[in-house]
Amino acid sequence: MRVCEAIGKALAERGVEVFFGLVGSGNFAVVNALREAGAEFYSSRHECAAIMMADGYARVSGKVGVCSVHQGPGFTNALTGLVEAAKSRTPMVLLAADTPSGTLWSNFKIDQGSFAKTSGAIAERVHSPETAAADTARALRRARVERLPVVLNISIDLVEMDAPEDALTVPEPPTLKPPRPSERSVAEVADLLEDCERPVIVAGRGAVLSGARESLEDLGGRTGALMATSAVGYGLFAGNPYDIGIAGGFSTPLAAELMGQADVVLAFGASLNRWTTRHGRLFPPDARVIQVDLDEEAIGALYPVDVGVVGDTNATARAIVEDLERRGVGKRGFRGEEVARRIAARRWRDEHYEDQGTEDYIDPRTLSIALDDILPQERVVATDSGHFMGYPAMYLPVPDERSFVFSQAFQSVGLGLGTAIGAAIARPDRLTVAALGDGGALMALGELETVARYRLPMVVAIYNDAAYGAEVHHFGPMGRPVDLTQFPETDFAAIARAAGTEGITVRKPEDLAPAQEWLGRRDRPL
Repeated sequence: MRVCEAIGKALAERGVEVFFGLVGSGNFAVVNALREAGAEFYSSRHECAAIMMADGYARVSGKVGVCSVHQGPGFTNALTGLVEAAKSRTPMVLLAADTPSGTLWSNFKIDQGSFAKTSGAIAERVHSPETAAADTARALRRARVERLPVVLNISIDLVEMDAPEDALTVPEPPTLKPPRPSERSVAEVADLLEDCERPVIVAGRGAVLSGARESLEDLGGRTGALMATSAVGYGLFAGNPYDIGIAGGFSTPLAAELMGQADVVLAFGASLNRWTTRHGRLFPPDARVIQVDLDEEAIGALYPVDVGVVGDTNATARAIVEDLERRGVGKRGFRGEEVARRIAARRWRDEHYEDQGTEDYIDPRTLSIALDDILPQERVVATDSGHFMGYPAMYLPVPDERSFVFSQAFQSVGLGLGTAIGAAIARPDRLTVAALGDGGALMALGELETVARYRLPMVVAIYNDAAYGAEVHHFGPMGRPVDLTQFPETDFAAIARAAGTEGITVRKPEDLAPAQEWLGRRDRPL
């Protein structure tokens, strides 16, 4: 058995069924070994897209994403995606070919371990033929337990070496239980909730990762809280009559009004960054703030808090509910038929707006509402970064917390199509919608061929304003020249057809008629 086979078997035996990457000479043996061990391989056209495919797959499936790249430039091409994954705490293993330590003058040589650490990821390596399986198993476990991407550097002089058969026997460590909060912290939170009248719960990615919907809804029901999420937690409370959607810049006017009346804010696994808090203006200045997080350094780092609780979101919410039950606390809070009716009637699509469409351009709100009308509700929405990104977040609701992929932790343009491909592979039973701007679409253009090659039945919606819109709308009102951020219009439909997908150009709602016909067959991407 070769080292590459030991690596492949170690991953496959621990549940890796799908992986992504781009094959070069350095990772050729590992990719083939993992595929021969039973995992299905999907190839991108650029390594950044490959790692984002693994990221999107991990977010939607709840499994560890796996990606493989060539050494040197293959690895550096993936760095932007690696930073996004690290900032998003995505559990992932990047199988990175590496130059042998004794090769001093290779064109491919860089210190990949240092790059990995600088990006915020964990650096690991395969040390020897005898430890190859154990090193691989450790990397996979660290990714899962620490909720971070792990770069497993694999020296190319090792992969064809013989590994002893007994090296595959790697003891499985015990299953870990999520940490519960201290009794004192729970009591502090219960004290505040016992006295409050208008609580709001804001759940983030930590709540998604801990599977905390039921416990948080129990807490909301006992305290009369409104239920909101950060953007990366969107969908967690879908269907709850007191779900007011995303807290922050994407909040509906009604949601912002109600959160402006809160006297207690409970943040569960949410960083309370400036976007979630509308630069600190979303909640009243005198509202008491409780923040629950596994990472003690995150508590109070971005927003002042009154009570900090270190613990798993699900375990903490359960403990708080139990304490309130013992005290006999039950409150109406914000809740009642009138509030539920107002929430149901004041979605973004129900807000009046003046349509600014022209003969050449459709208003993005009108487009988004039309897409919501024709696309099935059982869908996954993955957005790229850019000025357009609020429209899908506001107008394309999703059925649950694993159905909205928001790759904005690094705020890089060009990552959305890769995440959407990974999401589509993770959930073939749902329609995946990749919502992109024209800048991000052009940056990831090669992956239209990937979408076509695998005939993924997904929709790629490109919000095309022929500009880097964020810069136009930020600097234009200041009287600054913005011509350098504006471009001739790109015929994306023609490019898409050339790549092997169906393509239509939409300038008015009626132009979406071919999309309705396509939904009946979904035989290739649109």
